[in-house]
Amino acid sequence: MALKGILGGTFDPIHQGHLVLAESAREIFHLDQVVFMPAGNPPHKPEQALAPACNRLRMVEIAAAGNPFFAVSPLEIEHSGPSYTADTITMLQERHPGAAWCLIVGGDTLAEIPTWHDYRGLLGRVKILAASRPGSALSLPSELQAYADGISTFTPPGLAISSTMIRDRIRTGRSIRYLVPDGVADYLYENRLYQT
Repeated sequence: MALKGILGGTFDPIHQGHLVLAESAREIFHLDQVVFMPAGNPPHKPEQALAPACNRLRMVEIAAAGNPFFAVSPLEIEHSGPSYTADTITMLQERHPGAAWCLIVGGDTLAEIPTWHDYRGLLGRVKILAASRPGSALSLPSELQAYADGISTFTPPGLAISSTMIRDRIRTGRSIRYLVPDGVADYLYENRLYQT
């Protein structure tokens, strides 16, 4: 049975930290593939103005293209309505019955899982791979204690990069070189994303 990881997010934009996180999870947990899943309509960010989904998807495709173990799925972008992870997992399990799925998350996201739609059902069907920052241990929310056997932690190399920082640097005319893959930087500038 293939063991696949899912790394979801808005990827607004995708950056080197996302790629390092995915590759570290793949290597440490012997994943056959990591699937990047850009969110279409993220329920936890309804007020936030995101770059158009087609642009975010294209940047993820550009960033993931150089790694044969990476794939990109437009599933959540093509799905109408809110992007609930539990629903996405259901669709993936129906489409790929021969695969076992792991959800790759950061420490901040791990703490948010108890607020997710049908999080109990989700945790009964996937293993969680939670990344901690170097030098800091992850604490499991009390609501997740019953699922501790299905949650593994790991520490990828630390990169102090965020999508917010990249958007701010573009808006203020500062370099994003080496913070995002070169092809993503080219795409951002060619399409004038995040520029004021």
